[in-house]
Amino acid sequence: MQSRIENNLTQGNIFTKLVLFAVPFLASNLVQSFYNVADMLIVGNFVGMVSMSGVNIGGQVTFILTNVVIGLAMGATVLIGQYVGSGNRMALERVTATIITLLLILSAAITVPMLVFKRPLLAFIKTPAEAFAESDVYLTVTLIGIVFIFGYNALSAILRGMGNSRQPFYFVLIACITNVLLDLLFVAVFHWAAFGAALATVVSQALSTVLCIIYMVRNRFHFDFKISSFRIYGDQFANILRIGLPTCAQNAVTSLSFLFLTALVNLFGVSASAAVGAVGKFNSFAFMPVMAISASISAVAAQNIGAGKLGRAVDACRIGTAFSTILMWLFFLGVQLFPEPILAIFSRDAEMIQDGVTYLRSFSFDFLIIPFVFCIGGFLIGGGHTLFTLVTSMLSAVVLRIPACWIFGIVLGKGLFGVGLGAPIASAGTLLLVTGYMLSGRWKVNAALPEQAHVL
Repeated sequence: MQSRIENNLTQGNIFTKLVLFAVPFLASNLVQSFYNVADMLIVGNFVGMVSMSGVNIGGQVTFILTNVVIGLAMGATVLIGQYVGSGNRMALERVTATIITLLLILSAAITVPMLVFKRPLLAFIKTPAEAFAESDVYLTVTLIGIVFIFGYNALSAILRGMGNSRQPFYFVLIACITNVLLDLLFVAVFHWAAFGAALATVVSQALSTVLCIIYMVRNRFHFDFKISSFRIYGDQFANILRIGLPTCAQNAVTSLSFLFLTALVNLFGVSASAAVGAVGKFNSFAFMPVMAISASISAVAAQNIGAGKLGRAVDACRIGTAFSTILMWLFFLGVQLFPEPILAIFSRDAEMIQDGVTYLRSFSFDFLIIPFVFCIGGFLIGGGHTLFTLVTSMLSAVVLRIPACWIFGIVLGKGLFGVGLGAPIASAGTLLLVTGYMLSGRWKVNAALPEQAHVL
């Protein structure tokens, strides 16, 4: 029996399907970004730069862990999309039960060792002494509640694999409003600084997870969340690892490169750390349109490749790439013209704004390249080519971004401007690799389910 949660993306006008999927996803990501930015905004305006730096550094570690789990869940997302497209209901039920059980086990397995080693980790990334305590308390609270952070992101990924991007938006909107209200209460009223911001985040994510579970159970979801239903099926576990581990590793490598960036920027002091954190939060907004379109392309591609309609999947990639390029180039123009007002949203500190403008002006050249990288990458993920995207991500982060940040920022003495150049340099290299892969024709094979492979 088909669940009311599912949305068939193999029929109808492609542009309409892309937009109808992308708009709720975009809205969800915009709200999610504001959700994440709220901590920085409220802490920066009501407490100060030291706590703001602490929230940024502690949040970077949590972000890495969350990205790793999202990468693993992507394996299930691709499989779910292809099973929906091919009509394989039994496999759909088995993969859903497997990914939910697996992520629950992982959340427990990650929490304890991270709580033990969090302080050495913060020391390793050169956390400024004055911001160390705030980073530590923020990280401690978010680690304790990481099961909810994992839970919401995993369940949302499953829904998107079924072609449903609308419900996750409703849940994250409720969580965002809750987070802002709790931030104002805990930080502005109670003056709990980083502890209050972290507590607000965990409580809000817990609410999102509970609401998502209630919705799924009430709408004939393929998993009823009863204790007896938690089970790992060997065949689907292998499929999830085959597709998800490369994406998991890709997200880990990308996130670690950002952690290296955090450690590098920490050498410039608290002002630079806060500035890069503020720019990072702004960039999370700027990248939302292209990320939404990329996810839409991936969802449409997965279902259509599963149904054997490769030409339709390619059309989705072309249309989505053109649309996202226009949007991101407009973002680039706005950043180059009005950097100061953007940074002033986060803090009134003149030194922080000056450092942020320097970094943002060079980093923003990434906006010109990233639409092509994200959209083509989304298409390849929909076809199960996650091993290739892993290789390109590792080469981009390790071979290009990290050395470029170090050479331009430290060796050549360009400071934050040089560090910012690392992003567009890495993206340019990734685009060259992706373009070569597409021209080779190897993308035409269904790598997610080789037994169902189709060629144009």
